[in-house]
Amino acid sequence: MQQEVSKTSLNMRIVKQTKDQMIKVLLGKTSVPRGLAELNHYFRVYGPIGFRREKQEDGTIVMISENFRYGSIITHMRNESDLNEKVIDAILTAFEVPSSYAKEADVKQVGKEEYAFA
Repeated sequence: MQQEVSKTSLNMRIVKQTKDQMIKVLLGKTSVPRGLAELNHYFRVYGPIGFRREKQEDGTIVMISENFRYGSIITHMRNESDLNEKVIDAILTAFEVPSSYAKEADVKQVGKEEYAFA
């Protein structure tokens, strides 16, 4: 069962990344999603988005935004190694920015003590 879920998750990730890359190619290099500008504006005005970590009984890690002005950003993962990638993807999704624009968005963890992204 676990392998089946893992394969499904991997297939979904590949499909999403392929779709996002195709959107980027179709829009061209000069065009960027509106959400990218909104994301940059948000961080300039409100600062980093902080997250709290909750460990579930099944070992899953759930990350929940603490100060996101437009609601909540929630993501989960099984492995600690996926933490940054999943949180960044959740932030991009909240602003409707395709993952193919992750480099342009330049969202990264700020500080080592707190779990916040800007």
